[in-house]
Amino acid sequence: MEIDLALVELGVIMLTLAVLGRIAVYFELPTTPFFLAAGLFFGQGGLIPVEESAPFIEVGATLGVIFLLFMLGLEYTPKELRQSLRTNARGGVVDIALNAAPGALAALMLGWGTQAAVVLAGITYISSSGIIAKLLTDLRRLGNRETSTILSLLVIEDLVMAIFLPVLAVMLAGGSSVGAALSGAAALGLVVTVIVLSPFAERHANRILNTESPDVLLITLLGLAMLISGLAEMVHVSYAIGAFLLGIILSGQIAERARTLLNPLRDSFAALFFVNFGLGVDSSALVNMIVPALLLALVGAVTKLATGWSAAKMAGSSRNGARRAAVSMVPRGEFSIVLAGIGVAAGVTGDLKSLVVSYVLILAIGGSLLVRFVK
Repeated sequence: MEIDLALVELGVIMLTLAVLGRIAVYFELPTTPFFLAAGLFFGQGGLIPVEESAPFIEVGATLGVIFLLFMLGLEYTPKELRQSLRTNARGGVVDIALNAAPGALAALMLGWGTQAAVVLAGITYISSSGIIAKLLTDLRRLGNRETSTILSLLVIEDLVMAIFLPVLAVMLAGGSSVGAALSGAAALGLVVTVIVLSPFAERHANRILNTESPDVLLITLLGLAMLISGLAEMVHVSYAIGAFLLGIILSGQIAERARTLLNPLRDSFAALFFVNFGLGVDSSALVNMIVPALLLALVGAVTKLATGWSAAKMAGSSRNGARRAAVSMVPRGEFSIVLAGIGVAAGVTGDLKSLVVSYVLILAIGGSLLVRFVK
């Protein structure tokens, strides 16, 4: 990697984001659509493609999601998480039923076969934790009553993905149904163990980690967040859910200090996450599947609206709260792209990526604007 060129590229990208951010703030819009557009501008087929800085941006994007979900976890205690999951379990079931079906049916209608149907079902099911977390933060909705419902649905989705991914990997590799079931059970067991033991870990973690030095605390938190996220990925659990669970374990005074220390890092690296999303898109290939993507996005928006609305109403939210919860679930993002990459690598169909990228961009940008304007 040419360091000088990489630094120039990063400088241009960051200054572009700064200008776009000022425009978004001026018009009282979320920054997410602007940062996604910047990624397209600098990505494959864009006007100014970047190459040397791409590896750093990819790592920075991963850190952005880790910080976003880690700080979301800091908002909840283990007791609050378990209570919220119990309260919103029915909403999680509705989420699966409404949002996995469109993807599976679309793949079968396009003649892509059973494996593609399973992959696309996961793609249409999962919302974007990264985009939604940033929107809730930017719009100062973390304290809203319906936000706990939204976060519970996102956590349930990540838990489902923790089981789904190893099962999918075995299935695409031609493994047996027994092997797939064992992989899913192992992932589920790990996540349940963490949730059950989190109150015990919470008591000791705060005592061990507490220090008067903000520098030492920041370095400790960064190291823990990266370590736990990496270990989660190694056992086929989303690094995002690993970061979230770590945030759940930490509470009290450390959580307050952590929010202050990590806020600037979260916002800076979250911007790189959205840029990286756009960088991986070949804009010239988007037109190939634009009509199926538009139809699937329309159906996906409607089913997520129904999911958020029904879950919020079951949790006792007001009509306004249910409306905010409904639109907050619409954005799709990083996990859908990851699943598409897994499917294409396994030889499902090359058209899958074009369809999913178009679908995700429509719902990432359109969903972000919905969240901003529906109050």
